[in-house]
Amino acid sequence: MNLAPVEFLKSPTRAWTHAESEAYTRRLATRHYENFHVVSFLLPKRLHQDFYNVYSYCRWADDLGDEIGDTEESLRLLEWWRESLQQMYGGHADHPVFIALRGTVERHSIPEKPFADLIRAFIHDQTVTRYRNWDEVLDYCRYSANPVGRLVLYLCGYSDPERQRLSDATCTGLQLANFWQDVTIDLGKDRVYLPLDLLARHDYTVDDLFARRMKPGFRPLMKEAVAKARGFFLEGLPLANMVDRRLSLDLELFSRGGLRILDKIARLDYDVLSQRPKISKAERVAILVGVMLRKATKRAA
Repeated sequence: MNLAPVEFLKSPTRAWTHAESEAYTRRLATRHYENFHVVSFLLPKRLHQDFYNVYSYCRWADDLGDEIGDTEESLRLLEWWRESLQQMYGGHADHPVFIALRGTVERHSIPEKPFADLIRAFIHDQTVTRYRNWDEVLDYCRYSANPVGRLVLYLCGYSDPERQRLSDATCTGLQLANFWQDVTIDLGKDRVYLPLDLLARHDYTVDDLFARRMKPGFRPLMKEAVAKARGFFLEGLPLANMVDRRLSLDLELFSRGGLRILDKIARLDYDVLSQRPKISKAERVAILVGVMLRKATKRAA
């Protein structure tokens, strides 16, 4: 069975074996998310299935939040997903994602909190669409982005506070870069992640944003937002030198990719209202080659 979460909800229920559950998460991950082809290349083969299992959990939570099309139904399903998580940690699982994920959690001693934090973020998205200040935006990132980095660290054998702190910085940077890249896409979902007090300081309003008005204050407020994201990336970069070689390459790829998005926004003179910045496949290859060359040079030195 090769069903996306929303399709799966409409299919007949049945009992799943452990092997069938792992096959389901593997298909779901590799079919949907192109970056898993990169992950498969960079990470040890022994970790592939665990990454598929964790990804499938995140994919389900994301789709229950964004693909249902009804806020009340999304909230009900996200609560069901949270209860299923709690049941898995209590020793019971009947959904294929949790059947597969249970082995991953046991092998890597992953606590419940990062998984639960992600659900909290998706529930938050159903009810909160505006953020008054940076504190509120960063608090959202604490639940929507940072748990993902911590899960990766757990899978790779790291659980110390310092690496988690640096991972949080990287993940927050990635989340902010994604927000600034997708300003107009988020408007279509009635979501504004630019802090309201930042808009106000630059004499710009939410109404201006929805009208795509390129008023004088928009570029400087976006410049400030981009600088905020860049600061988090730079804070987190040392993490790449504190993990094994393969994970190091993966981490630096994501950081360099996020920084490239910020650079593109700057080259657009911060006009993300008329054009969405994106990285081409050729640029992705160039980032990969550049990171690999830097790593090779360091090893040679």
